[in-house]
Amino acid sequence: MMSKLAVTAILLAATTAANAAPAPLPSSGMLIVLPATGTVRQANDQASITMTAEETNKDKALAQSRVNQKMKQGLALLKQADPQASFKTESYSTYPVYPEQTTPASTQSRVPSGWRVTQSLRVTTTNLAGLPKTVAAGQGLLGLSNLYFSLSPATAQKLDDERIAATYANLNQRVRAVAAAMGRDPADAVVEVMDFEGSGNYTDRAAPPAPPAPMMRASSLSAASAVEEPSFEPGETTLNMRAVGKVRFK
Repeated sequence: MMSKLAVTAILLAATTAANAAPAPLPSSGMLIVLPATGTVRQANDQASITMTAEETNKDKALAQSRVNQKMKQGLALLKQADPQASFKTESYSTYPVYPEQTTPASTQSRVPSGWRVTQSLRVTTTNLAGLPKTVAAGQGLLGLSNLYFSLSPATAQKLDDERIAATYANLNQRVRAVAAAMGRDPADAVVEVMDFEGSGNYTDRAAPPAPPAPMMRASSLSAASAVEEPSFEPGETTLNMRAVGKVRFK
C-alpha cells in the first residue's frame, strides 16, 4: 500500500513539474527590434478643380479669340463665386486638326482643316460648402475636366504630427507586451533607436492625372446657360506610418 502511494506521489510530482511554466531566460542587456505602425484619418478639407475652355475653328485667330474670351469670362464667374480660392493657369495649347484620310497617305504634306485651342485653369479652394455653386458658375462657360479632394497644408501638417504620435504610442504598447512575455518590468526597457526612415510615407501624394478635356462646340459667349449645381462627397484621407524601434532591457 505504501509503495503504491509513493509511486502515485512521484507521478503527480513529475506531472506538476512538466506542466509548470519554464523559467524565463536571462534578458539583462537584451536588445530587441520591434516594428510599429500608426494610422490616422481626417476628412478632406480642400478641393482642386480644373476648368477648361476649348474651341475648334478653321480660323486659328478666331478659335484663339473665343477661348481667350471664354476663359476671361469664366474666370470672372469663378472669382465671384469663390473670392478666397486660388487660381493658376495650367496650360494653353493650339494645334492643328487634320481631316480623316480615306485614301492611302500621300507623299505630300497634309493640310490642316482647322485649329483646336485649349486653355485649362486650376482652382484650389477650402470652401467645400460652396464648391457646388462655384463649379456650376464655372460650367456656365467652361468645362470641368478634373476634380479631386485632399488635405489643406495646415491639416496635413497636423495629421503628420498625429501620425508620429500614434506610431510611437504603438511602439510603447508593443514594448509592454514583450516585457510581460519576458517577465520583465516595462520600466527596464530603454528605446535606443527609433527609425522612421523605412515608413515609405515621405513622398507626397500625387494628384490623379487629369482626363482629356471634353470637346466643346463653339457657341456665343453671351448666351451661357445656367447649370444645375453638382453634388460632391469630399471623403477622407488615411495616412499610415511605419517605424522600427530598437529597445534594450537593463
